[in-house]
Amino acid sequence: MARLTNFFTVLMRKYLPDPFVFAIGLTLLAVLLAVLVEGQNIVATAADWGKGFWNLLAFTTQVAVMLAMGYVLARAPIVDRLLDRLVNLVHTPRTAIIAATLVGAIGSYLNWAFGLVIGGIVATKLASKVKGVHYPLIIAAAYSGFSLYGMGLSSSVPVLVSTPGHPLEKAMGVVPLSDTIFAWPMVITTVVTIVTLPLLNAWLHPKKKEEVIEYKLEASAQREAAAGVELTLQQENVTLATKLNNSRILSLLIGLLGFTYIIYHFATGGSLDFNIINFIILFGGILLLGTPANYVTQLNEGIKTVSGILLQYPFYAGIMAIMAGSGLVDTISAIFVKLSDASTLPLWGLWSSYIINFFAPSGGGHWVVQGPFMIEAAKQLGAPFNQVSMSVMLGNAWNDLIQPFWILPVLAISNLKLKDIMGYLVIMMLWVGVIFSAGVLLWGYLG
Repeated sequence: MARLTNFFTVLMRKYLPDPFVFAIGLTLLAVLLAVLVEGQNIVATAADWGKGFWNLLAFTTQVAVMLAMGYVLARAPIVDRLLDRLVNLVHTPRTAIIAATLVGAIGSYLNWAFGLVIGGIVATKLASKVKGVHYPLIIAAAYSGFSLYGMGLSSSVPVLVSTPGHPLEKAMGVVPLSDTIFAWPMVITTVVTIVTLPLLNAWLHPKKKEEVIEYKLEASAQREAAAGVELTLQQENVTLATKLNNSRILSLLIGLLGFTYIIYHFATGGSLDFNIINFIILFGGILLLGTPANYVTQLNEGIKTVSGILLQYPFYAGIMAIMAGSGLVDTISAIFVKLSDASTLPLWGLWSSYIINFFAPSGGGHWVVQGPFMIEAAKQLGAPFNQVSMSVMLGNAWNDLIQPFWILPVLAISNLKLKDIMGYLVIMMLWVGVIFSAGVLLWGYLG
């Protein structure tokens, strides 16, 4: 296992480019496939790409807001103290790896954005406290817990198809969550993943001290010192403006107004969507941070986590548009459908979803692209819609382990490069793939 891990780590460090270069490469590959495989001319392909380039703009903003403000919420004093208490219980490198994986996994199961942020933060805390922790591995371990989101409460496809009026309702009806994420095969798959993945990650920790790369405190110390200087300056120059900036009453009033609307939203039958989640995160953070000045200070740090998203998500939107416009998704899915029957379609759906997720890494967008073909195949073969839906979702979550689209926030929090952690993520991805494949295959045969 050590040799295998080292092989992938060295391979990725030598040949894996930065995420933006990866996005450019995937765009060019999508163009090449559209022209050579689908026979679409380059002008039409460029037109699809350009027209779809900004299709994810609203989604990009929602994700950026969620990550930046989720960062603020995760850094609130009460949350910070809870994480510090957890960190103080950990004393060995392997235990630290297990703890980081569990926090990232449980957080992602509850809400994928919260899990992304909280996992990276707790991993950094553990790496700074526990002597001898291999920093790239603990960051990769915390991110690996993100794979649990596909079976969690914010899982995109199951939540979407359980909502009346969803885009494929006429083709497949409404599928309740009890038949997807809460179906017994998925519950078993969730338990197996959350038990075995932390143990695998701990096993990957280097045994030789000379191979361990420890966390450097300089960057975080500089940020904390700068924040301390700013706070001191505010305290020394007490004016009306600084009193307003540091007013707990203002934060309390606006926070209560925000939660008044949240209560009204759910009391009148409102659903849990991106906007209401962001609303909760925003006003929850305002209340927990205590003052407007504290919130703005933390938000300035959180904004650093979204720069890669703002740059790269439009490129992925363009890739999705090429895939849909040229017919590539139809071609790829048709290959797997020909190999399937009712029992094995979910497995082929999982594997095809894994491949397609390189080009369409957004869960909701991925389903819009692949869902129609998988549901039509399910109709032809007599496969259950709930199994097919979950197979697409799990393929998405499985591929996300090595998909730069989602790793960007963690890299921003950790100050690491993609190539530093990708070797470990490949090993974790292989193990999660075994679990997910076994889960959907078991479900397909046993029902």
